[in-house]
Amino acid sequence: MDDFYKENILDHYRNPRNTGSLDNPTHSHEENNPLCGDVLRLELHVNDNNIIDEVAFSGRGCAISQASASMLTEMLQGKTLEEAKAISKEDILDALGIEIGPVRMKCALLSLKVLKAGAYGLSEEDWNTDDDNW
Repeated sequence: MDDFYKENILDHYRNPRNTGSLDNPTHSHEENNPLCGDVLRLELHVNDNNIIDEVAFSGRGCAISQASASMLTEMLQGKTLEEAKAISKEDILDALGIEIGPVRMKCALLSLKVLKAGAYGLSEEDWNTDDDNW
């Protein structure tokens, strides 16, 4: 089963979903992982019904960070902003489906960090990157 998840990660890395930028995002945020140099920008368009109807990401980084961003964009389509805010660390790790060691954890969760900071309108100063409760 582990091979399936590894192939899925490689597929999302090689063929990322929802890459690029949006013409009129209602929410956007960019962060980097200074430990490894990964950079990720996430843009959302939330319509008048509070539904995410468009999502895009851009950036560069390792297979884990880029695959998790691609997987997250698929999770976000059609959700309300409140549902998006409720996506957890466990949701991302479950989607990746492989054991992530401490060194790669920030790579795996960079997309979630960007989502939460953008959805809540947080600046880098407001964001506690060492908080495990996100």
